[in-house]
Amino acid sequence: MPSLKEIKGRIGSVKSTLKITSAMKLVASAKLKRAQTAIGNMVPYQEKLTSILMDLMDTDSKEKGHKSSAKSKEDSIFIATRPVKRVALVCMSSNSSLCGGFNANSIRQSKEVITSYLDKGFRKEDLVIYAVGKRMATALSNAGYDIVSDFSDFSGSPDYEMAKKLAKCLVDGFVDGTFDQVELIYNHFASTGSQPTVHEVYLPLSVESIAHSEKGETFGIVHIPEEYILEPGRDELIDLLLPKVLKMKIYTVLLDAAAAEHAARTVAMQIATDNGNELLDDLTLQYNKGRQQKITSEILDIVGGTIA
Repeated sequence: MPSLKEIKGRIGSVKSTLKITSAMKLVASAKLKRAQTAIGNMVPYQEKLTSILMDLMDTDSKEKGHKSSAKSKEDSIFIATRPVKRVALVCMSSNSSLCGGFNANSIRQSKEVITSYLDKGFRKEDLVIYAVGKRMATALSNAGYDIVSDFSDFSGSPDYEMAKKLAKCLVDGFVDGTFDQVELIYNHFASTGSQPTVHEVYLPLSVESIAHSEKGETFGIVHIPEEYILEPGRDELIDLLLPKVLKMKIYTVLLDAAAAEHAARTVAMQIATDNGNELLDDLTLQYNKGRQQKITSEILDIVGGTIA
């Protein structure tokens, strides 16, 4: 049985740890609130932009005096499918730890996707890996995979300029044929207690893929009335809106992953604080029992000496 001095030392250590976990929980909660606010401010704009694009791409909708947009859908480099010989994988994690299974889940999902492509006959050279987050970059590098670009600075506190930079790399590589498909792997902020891993195709685009938000909700199509005159025209507007939607998609994913990270860290620090409080209660009880036993022993010694 440890001595009272050792137990008292452990109690002091647990109290110091509780101060740290409590402070980290408060910080993560504040960051989570800011991330949720950023998503809430961005979603209405994204929904409206996406609904307009969907209406323009709808082959059944026609304007007065205009042809269907089917030709635009077929000719668009962003939508046309082609044989997949090289794949770009954007794998996201956080830059730091102490967030429960957040990083482990995204890293495991990324490795599973890479392994599935290798099992299909793809070579490592056919997989172009973009890492967002130091934990992801380190894990994949240690596993023997080559990281083409490391965007670790984008993790945690993303902004639109970061999203534009990453989106440009992905779009340029897809357009010039460096890779034939782009996939995203990240943790989605479903709620404070749930951050499931998402694996989805970013390019080529499909109406179904852009018709759903990251929360699985379907965007309603806001049909453009026939009496509206589109200038410069349907196809030209699609060419202008598609890059914007692609950039907004990356920005949304970065914000979503950041919110998921802060939520995971908030929960992890709350659990650590609860466990610390339970340990502190156990140690305090153990210390009091030991102290009571010591006092009882001393009283017995005094009483025994008096009788003798």
